[in-house]
Amino acid sequence: MYDEIITPYTQSEGRVLSGCSTNACLAAKRLGLKRVGLIGCIGADFEGPFRRAMGGYGVDLVNVKVSDSTGGFKLIYDSQGNRTLDVLGVSGKILPEDLPAECLTSKTILIAPILQEVDLNLLKVLREKTTAKIFLDPQGMIRARGSHGRIHATCTRERAAAITRLVDVIKPNEHEAETLTEVESPYTATRLLTEWGAKISIVTLAERGSLVGTGRNFIRIPAYKTSAIDPTGAGDTYIGAFITKFLEDASLFDCGVFASAAASIKVEHTGPDFPINRPETLRRVTELLK
Repeated sequence: MYDEIITPYTQSEGRVLSGCSTNACLAAKRLGLKRVGLIGCIGADFEGPFRRAMGGYGVDLVNVKVSDSTGGFKLIYDSQGNRTLDVLGVSGKILPEDLPAECLTSKTILIAPILQEVDLNLLKVLREKTTAKIFLDPQGMIRARGSHGRIHATCTRERAAAITRLVDVIKPNEHEAETLTEVESPYTATRLLTEWGAKISIVTLAERGSLVGTGRNFIRIPAYKTSAIDPTGAGDTYIGAFITKFLEDASLFDCGVFASAAASIKVEHTGPDFPINRPETLRRVTELLK
């Protein structure tokens, strides 16, 4: 039985192997999760390299569909760290029939699309057919492709509530939380997401740490202070690490601190070969708790 099944996103043609599912898989595997599985779409142009790369990292490819294109973005950061995404490729959809039985018997499932590969129907099927804890990084469900391929975030409150009630844990960043809830306060957003049905809501706040909510109760998670080189993938690593600790029956505070420490390693590096490991993560946890 797999500890987690994750929907992937990859890049090709000289681009960096990345995306929430890929980074979360890599983080979970390197932090000690024994079995990490992955489901998703990849373009024929990158299927071979992708399979070799993920196999080399020890990630089980449970089901990889060949798509017309490999999903990916060109990332542009301004001097304030704000990110713009331009579409380089759009992958195919992940459908209910793409989920093998071993996925449905997993302990946890992370849904982490980058651009509408997953829809509400897939979440409904998962909710009906599995007892696994369903984690969602909603970024790809609230992204839309605008003019010239530029990505913008959009979601009605009604759709946000419909999405949230189908998952156990939802983890947007601060901007995504505002898009979902239409409120600026991350505390209010965290509370609303649990009111809409998630048992746990997590809102990441970059260098200000993160919030973990279970209703009207909040747990404030500190950030490990470091010099960031590339913030890409910090939230992805956070959720992969959080799930790893969650499966050890740790408290939500311990899950959050472990995830925060792991994410600090990711931002110090670029690309999939970030040197994350359990001893260094635990050392940073100790520093955070001083």
